[in-house]
Amino acid sequence: MALNAQYQNGSYMRQSAALRAQSMVEIKFSAQDAGEVVAVYPQISLNSCEVSSGRVNYGGRLIATLVYIGEEGKLCRVQKGAEFTHYIDDDNLAPAQRGECNLTCVRHQLKRDGSSYVVAVVVDAQITVYDAAQRNYLTALDGAICKTESGKLFSPVNFSGESEVDDDFDCVASDVLIPAAQALVLDCNVRAGVVEASGEIYLSLLAIRDGSPVSLDRIIPFKCEISCDEALFSQRAFCRAEIKSVSVNCKVNEDKGKCDVEFNAVLGLSGHFFEEEEISYIADAFSRDCEISMTCAEENTLLDTETKVYTERVNGLCAAKAKLDYTCAFLAAALPCAEYSRTEDGIEGGVSATLLYEQGGEIRSTEVNLPFSVKLAGLSQCCGEISVAVCGVSLRQRAEGECEGEAVLKITAADGEMKTVKYVTEAAENGEKRLSQSAISVYIPAAGDGLWETAKRLSESPENIQLANPELTFPLSGKERILIYRPKT
Repeated sequence: MALNAQYQNGSYMRQSAALRAQSMVEIKFSAQDAGEVVAVYPQISLNSCEVSSGRVNYGGRLIATLVYIGEEGKLCRVQKGAEFTHYIDDDNLAPAQRGECNLTCVRHQLKRDGSSYVVAVVVDAQITVYDAAQRNYLTALDGAICKTESGKLFSPVNFSGESEVDDDFDCVASDVLIPAAQALVLDCNVRAGVVEASGEIYLSLLAIRDGSPVSLDRIIPFKCEISCDEALFSQRAFCRAEIKSVSVNCKVNEDKGKCDVEFNAVLGLSGHFFEEEEISYIADAFSRDCEISMTCAEENTLLDTETKVYTERVNGLCAAKAKLDYTCAFLAAALPCAEYSRTEDGIEGGVSATLLYEQGGEIRSTEVNLPFSVKLAGLSQCCGEISVAVCGVSLRQRAEGECEGEAVLKITAADGEMKTVKYVTEAAENGEKRLSQSAISVYIPAAGDGLWETAKRLSESPENIQLANPELTFPLSGKERILIYRPKT
């Protein structure tokens, strides 16, 4: 009997590439811009990401802020910005594709260039490329015995947008030199027409109080909505947030001895969720009369199931670049950030901060690093992106020459579940099947064989196998013996 195949076609979005590159961005400050520098804060934000033939071009903006010692030992600040464009080459890239880029500042360095300063920043770019593809699967195969299954196919939907976050508070300070901020998305959900993301901004202010530097920390919650025409049903989504710009307006209230702070941040939000399509498809097939050649496809989709949030306190001895002793009076641990890598059961890395201290009547600074290793309980093997923000750092000397530190980490982990669907995309006859001519055969199954595997090896429908062998229990143990009788024709 000739085979007659029926197919279903459709288009969908897929992740076609994951690219990563690092590059250097520099900003130069002349001798007239700054004196002796005691603190550096770089801030990176994304401007664009475009895919062309064989190349993805991405660009961003770097804003570098320096705090330096001015006239009469007063702390001052200067800020400069620079835009940059970089690229990654890949032969499989095409203009019809879409790129999603995540920029982070891996590390920075302050260098001398004659009488000038150069802030050099290593920018890490992680780019995910999506494109449209055709999906083709077999729904029926007349003339064959088929294993039909139902399942869900997924197609990613990307979204992005910006939102402003405002906050008003007062602090005991006379001026703010650097507002450093990090943002984490703690929850993200889709409903009709919008994506809702909520989280927290971790603000660290390097400020002036009574003429000396201090570090002030604040947590600012936010909740944003991003318009998305593709959002139809309520479901979870993955979202990340970056600080595109921060502005702090300070008004000194001399009567109260406080500073009224007006905070504004522009968040860049981007992420994805998945459209679902429930289908019925052919997973396998065989024929009694002929051999069948089949081509199969497998789709693996990591679905976001929940965002797990951890708060961890880490402490221990810190490494410092400068020699510290009891002549050093610690003033502020400012501009904290975390560098980390994943381990089997968590993360490990270090919290770095700029320590400002007084020695011999002068304000000096050094970079300190607090190593940590944190276990994250309850994560599955399908955990996706992990993000870390530092909520506050404190430093002290308990013994001369030793710097002890303590920091609070806020950690988010995008936990997920892997969904796999394997279906037949093409089937055709591949010659006649060679049939056994013996009157009786004994089939010895393998341990773990199910009804379908047994039926396929015996070239008989699963219904007939169960009818002729009601004593069999699937999956088989491997100790069974199945007799096959063939009447003489």
